[in-house]
Amino acid sequence: MTSPHSRFDLGPALLFCPADRPERYDKALERADAVIIDLEDAVSADAKAAARGALIESELDSARVIVRVNPPGTDAYAADLATLSQTDYRRIMVAKSESAKRLSKIDRRFEVIALCETAKGVAQADRIAALGNVVALMWGAEDLVASLGGTSSRKPNGRYRDIARMARARVLLAAGGRGKAAIDAVHLDIADTRRLSIEATDAAASGFVATACIHPSQVDVIRDAYRPDAKTLAWARGVLSAAEGERGVFTYDGRMVDEPVLRHARGVLSRADR
Repeated sequence: MTSPHSRFDLGPALLFCPADRPERYDKALERADAVIIDLEDAVSADAKAAARGALIESELDSARVIVRVNPPGTDAYAADLATLSQTDYRRIMVAKSESAKRLSKIDRRFEVIALCETAKGVAQADRIAALGNVVALMWGAEDLVASLGGTSSRKPNGRYRDIARMARARVLLAAGGRGKAAIDAVHLDIADTRRLSIEATDAAASGFVATACIHPSQVDVIRDAYRPDAKTLAWARGVLSAAEGERGVFTYDGRMVDEPVLRHARGVLSRADR
């Protein structure tokens, strides 16, 4: 089954791993669907050079590796790309993506996941998603709120504040409007698996293809959330089977079915396949 986001086939659980902890690389990749080796926030300035060396020495399955690089325009960013040219890793996540012009200049050997995590980045999401070298967009809550002068992306009850919810929706719409994949943000409260499950379930239902995470214990929670349950899977198969003998709008299981409903059903099967 062809995915509408066929250029991005990783997920649903993408696990961050600090680039300066090479002893964790293999285990992170083993536990998750893909690993995001982080050269940005997870690595202090004085440890970045050693982290780049560790990345060069690593021998991971490059098809399942994403490398988060530092923001464009910084010396660290230039060093990151120079490092990657010495490896087989060709899928990069660009931190604090804000400028379509800068992203368009990235060497075409690299597939770009644009991390829209500032007010400017979210505002430019549609222009960024239109770039040919961009295969996916991700959003980030904490840097976004910080860029606005705020102090927390979440309310005391754990739910996102309206500004974070708006940014999440805007990035999803920008990606979907350009036929690109969208990745949901990390959940920082590792112990709060209930909220993670709720948000990952919503992400899958809304159209995100994956959710990033920061701890191996979150991987199975995300996978379960993205995996269609037996009832939903049976409905999808049944309605698509029924559609083969119908023309136009018809009724299935007491519900009107038209092309958007059939696309929902195909999406369910696509998630099950992944």
